[in-house]
Amino acid sequence: MQYGPREITNPFRPIPLEVPEGMKPNEFFNSTENLNDLVHNNGLLINPEDLLLYRKALGHSNEFDTSIIYNTSKTILNPLGRPVRRTQVPDNVRHVWNRMNQIIIEYMLEQYPDPSEYLVLAGEASLDATWPLTSPGVPSIRMLHNHFIVFNKQQLRDAPLADPSNPNLTDGGQHSLFQAHMREVYRAFIEGLDLEILRPCNDGSCKIELTGYPQGLPAWEIMGGADALREVRFWKEYDTILKGFIDFYRTFFSQVSTRNAPMPKEVYFPALVEEKLLFNNDFLKAAKMVRDRCIVDPAYANAIRWQPAFKQLIYRNDNGKLIVTISQNSIGNAITELLGVVVKRTPDAEAYELSEPALIEKLLAVRKRLVDADLGEGIATEHWAAE
Repeated sequence: MQYGPREITNPFRPIPLEVPEGMKPNEFFNSTENLNDLVHNNGLLINPEDLLLYRKALGHSNEFDTSIIYNTSKTILNPLGRPVRRTQVPDNVRHVWNRMNQIIIEYMLEQYPDPSEYLVLAGEASLDATWPLTSPGVPSIRMLHNHFIVFNKQQLRDAPLADPSNPNLTDGGQHSLFQAHMREVYRAFIEGLDLEILRPCNDGSCKIELTGYPQGLPAWEIMGGADALREVRFWKEYDTILKGFIDFYRTFFSQVSTRNAPMPKEVYFPALVEEKLLFNNDFLKAAKMVRDRCIVDPAYANAIRWQPAFKQLIYRNDNGKLIVTISQNSIGNAITELLGVVVKRTPDAEAYELSEPALIEKLLAVRKRLVDADLGEGIATEHWAAE
């Protein structure tokens, strides 16, 4: 068998939404009207914290695929002003969101216990307002949301190899700015974080053998496995990983933007930033390299995302261990591509309907667990009842 990233095709039922004349699709998808459709046609559960569990209409997998979105569409009408990462979410909302994550991940692991047969992942992507809304690759719904996905590994084995030069597959690989020029600086900075439950993986030990991914990304094993997800300490460490990444990213690009810039305001780990970054010659040399190129190469400068762009996820490796990883550059790839899975989504109602009953059965089962845990109330649609 050949090993490498795979490209699968996933059918979906065409969405009966008409984009108003004069609007681009991603502009419309940020509207309150689109979110109304998300609730009424695909909504599974809602709670007072405005966390909405829904079926993915344009799914990555028809085995299991659902998301939670922090639906601020009616309370924050400016799409560029909405929370787009977990560090921006109010404490009470994040507390509920973490509990929802734990229950859904636990359900997936119970339903799909064999790591040799199923790839299980959960995580979120940055949706920061770093590009114009009309730029290609910008997320269509600019609100914090995460993904819970299961892939059948036999489908991946049978799928053709993806083009390894696909830019969406290079997040953290040889084309990554951090990986190519600041690998040791980044690792030393991340290793300075206070972590107990998360233990750094040895190089290569966390890869999915079938795809060879993730590539070049820092990764941590969750000591205690699924049981650790029931501990508040784990979710604080999960946030610590993100905060450390944000500090590194913001500090680097502030130096790219302005030579000898002061430490960014409101960094999470100022002592670590000062010691490991602002007094590190390799770090500042890399910033100068990027700055010098930005001055003479407008296309290069325009492609940079000056604010933190990342994907952070929890996944199960081939040995059944739960792993945390986070991307480290500005490529706008899908979260599945961190694990070497490229999904080509195609409209095909008949093909989708073959897998729909089993998919909906699982989504309603996990919804019941959330309702029983007082994490929300069911939503009725034309496809399912409220309970």
